[in-house]
This record gives sequence, structure tokens and C-alpha cells, in this order.
Amino acid sequence: MTMSPDRLATIIAAHAADKKARDIVALDLRQIAGYTDFFVICTGNTDRQTKAIHDGIHLGLKQEDGLLPRRVEGLSEARWILMDYLDVVVHVFTPETRDFYRLEALWGDVPRREFDPEELPPVAGAGRVAG
Repeated sequence: MTMSPDRLATIIAAHAADKKARDIVALDLRQIAGYTDFFVICTGNTDRQTKAIHDGIHLGLKQEDGLLPRRVEGLSEARWILMDYLDVVVHVFTPETRDFYRLEALWGDVPRREFDPEELPPVAGAGRVAG
């Protein structure tokens, strides 16, 4: 059974929140984009934290759901990491890069969902420290 895009966006947000991502938002692009259903956008304080957020999402989806991204870009610089899960594209930014590209403003007319980390489902291995 495949996971719905809405559920996938929520699970991705939960993995990002587990790594202390800030300002987690999903933009619903189903009515206007043919290449994906959602953007999940979040912020890490530093390039090191953006990598940790990427790792948390990547490992969580791989281990729990058997999902791998179609492609990942920006991991070496880690200021804007893009993870393409087809139905959901994840954007992990440093604060400066998120402010510069302003994806939420670019897609300002689409429905958006802001995730409260307290209301997200727990993820397996939550609280583990990555080594």
C-alpha cells in the first residue's frame, strides 16, 4: 500500500521536527503543479543542522517506510537541501537562504499548513542522538 501525499508530508514534517527543524510548512501544490503535490519547507539553524534534518528524514523514511528520494541536491553546501520524493519535495534551508529565496512568497496563493511539532506523530527512534 502506498502512502498518501498528505500523510507523507506529515511524516516528513515529523522527522524534521525530531531534528529540531523550525518553521515547518507544507505548501499544497496539487491544483497548480504537475510535478509534485506538496513542498515541505523547514529551517535548520546551521548547515550542520540542515544535514542532520536531511539525515533524519532520509533514514526515517528509508527504515520505516522503505522510501528513498528520487534525487537529493545541495547536500555538500547544506544551505538549501532539496529531497525529491516525487509526491512531496522537501526543502531544508539555513535561515539566510530561506529568507533569500522566499519560496512561501513565490507560492503565496496556494493552501499552506504550518506544523506544530507538538501535534506531529512521534517517529521511531525519536530522541536518539545521531553519531
